[in-house]
Formats: sequence, structure tokens, C-alpha cells
Amino acid sequence: MTDNTHAPQSSLAVGLKSCCPRCGRGKLFTGFLTVAPSCSDCGLDYSFAEAGDGPAVFIMMIAGFVIAGLALFVEVKYQPSYWVHAALWGPLTLIMTLGLLRPLKGWLIAQQYKHKAREHRTTDDGN
Repeated sequence: MTDNTHAPQSSLAVGLKSCCPRCGRGKLFTGFLTVAPSCSDCGLDYSFAEAGDGPAVFIMMIAGFVIAGLALFVEVKYQPSYWVHAALWGPLTLIMTLGLLRPLKGWLIAQQYKHKAREHRTTDDGN
């Protein structure tokens, strides 16, 4: 999975740029969240990449904390009408969740590459 021809890449940097975790240049995604079959630059096979529900869980925790905190602050300080809450927090929720989804998925895939994570991997001793 790793080789000596490419310098190690920062998982956070390649996740934010949505690029190959090995070379840091090729594209990781072909669509918004569709992982490419392989890197167009170095040829790394992305078949190991399976982020699952990880990005969604992180986003729910991050966006939920930020938006709920801000909504409570605005309610206590200004006591606006319900339509103001809907106008503020609806779009902010969409922006935060969709904006964080691709970088977090890229970061989790980069972490899988860095730590050589594989689905259903077992050792010879039966574990």
C-alpha cells in the first residue's frame, strides 16, 4: 500500500484538497462524493477507500454543536420570531453539512491509507 517513491502526505491536507493520499496530486473523487477507481497521477487503487458513515457522524457532531449553540445564543439574547430562526439556521445547516462532507470523507480515506486500514482484515492467528 505504501511505497518509497512518494513522500508521505498530510492526511488533513490531502483530505481538504480531495486529492490522492499517496502522491497528493491526483483527484480522489469523480463526482461530489463518488470515489474514483484509481489515482490519475500515480495509479493508486482506491478500492481500499470506504469511509462509510464516518463523515456523517463527525458532521452531525460538529454542525449540531455549532448550530445548536448559536441558535440558543440568538434565542436568549434577541428572542426573535420563529421565521428568523428558520431563515438563519436552515441555510447555515445546509452550508455546514454539505461543505464539510467532501473534505471529511477525503480526510477519512487519507487516514485509511496512512494506517493501512482494510475492511475484513484478519491476521494469521485467527483474530
